[in-house]
Amino acid sequence: MEHMLLLFVFFIPILGLTKGAETEQDFTWHLKKIPQIVSERTFSLDSPKFEAKTKLELNSVCGIECQRKLPVPSPSDLKDLLSYETIFENGTRTLTEVNVLGLVLDPAGNTTTRRSSRKKRQIYGTDSRFSIYDKRFMTNFPFNTAVKISTGCSGILISPKHVLTAAHCLHNGKDYVKGSKRLRVGLMKTKSRGNGRKHKGAKRSRREVSVAQEDPEVATELRRQSRGGGRKQRRSGRKQGTSDGMPSFQWTRVKSTHIPKGWFKGVSGDIALDYDYAVLELKRPHKRKYMELGISPTIKMMPGSMIHFSGFDNDRSGQLVYRFCSISDESNDLFYQYCDAEPGSTGSGIYLRLKEPNKKKWKRKIIAVYSGHQWVDVNGEQQDYNVAVRITPLKYAQICFWIHGNDENCTQG
Repeated sequence: MEHMLLLFVFFIPILGLTKGAETEQDFTWHLKKIPQIVSERTFSLDSPKFEAKTKLELNSVCGIECQRKLPVPSPSDLKDLLSYETIFENGTRTLTEVNVLGLVLDPAGNTTTRRSSRKKRQIYGTDSRFSIYDKRFMTNFPFNTAVKISTGCSGILISPKHVLTAAHCLHNGKDYVKGSKRLRVGLMKTKSRGNGRKHKGAKRSRREVSVAQEDPEVATELRRQSRGGGRKQRRSGRKQGTSDGMPSFQWTRVKSTHIPKGWFKGVSGDIALDYDYAVLELKRPHKRKYMELGISPTIKMMPGSMIHFSGFDNDRSGQLVYRFCSISDESNDLFYQYCDAEPGSTGSGIYLRLKEPNKKKWKRKIIAVYSGHQWVDVNGEQQDYNVAVRITPLKYAQICFWIHGNDENCTQG
């Protein structure tokens, strides 16, 4: 029976590749022309109260059916939605109004694609997450790009000075959350634990075989970690020892935070979670490798429809947790999926591994931000999904503008 399962796991990717064999470019990063985000004017706002509570699960948001009914935003709507607030470390706040140039609107409006129908909570049945223990692994790419936000969320490094995370980790739609005034970002470092004794090696699990198909580099490190003797966690929340150490964090102050105005409207209006993203500028640059932004492809352009992300789930305190899964549904701005995740991983960068144009090399890029476990409306009823905000050309343009301060380096993505 076990051999049959292994054969099945190996066979699934082959089917996916065969299906896309006619068009090899299906699994390639395609350069796209990006609209321009141009700053028009900036003015001061009153300082916020910083009294909101962090809420990692939102109810009654615009879901799959609601998304289909949303009209195509007009150019004036987009100018308003993509204008943004900046909150500085001293508590002052500004609003920047922007203009959008070179945008071609899609007349089809919001569409959704459904792959499968399955109802599932944050964790269901066998927990498919991997805890990363090996210090050589957790402090190297791509896992070193995961960071911890002091308000209780995760994020991902997108430049030497910038972190991408979810907007609701910092703002509840009405006010900034407690702790966001003195916001800090934790970058992983290693802290030795115990006397370094190693446990006996463990057999390779079926989940590791699955990882081998989805990301060979990750699989190589997991095998090395397994040979090092780290005991694998079988159930959520169970504490374990490690062979090499546990991560600790080098905390860095945040200089400023950018949040799109669409998020403030989205909590009470019909914009859903489309604008649940934010960028933090660190007070001091780091020297770690970061992950580049990419424009989110559609499900059919992803190998196996698989996505990956790592974060700091609350039920596994002190552990970096990695997972991968397939997407179930998509709209123009959101992914609906059932990746096993718990609060604390909210704000993680979701990435994909595709081939670079005209090269044999494969490259990881961030294509979405994990918004967390949300209740959305489906056929008039509330249904739970784990939701991610896709990086569209417009969002790419805005985030790139926040990183560089201009649109000169943001013409293609």
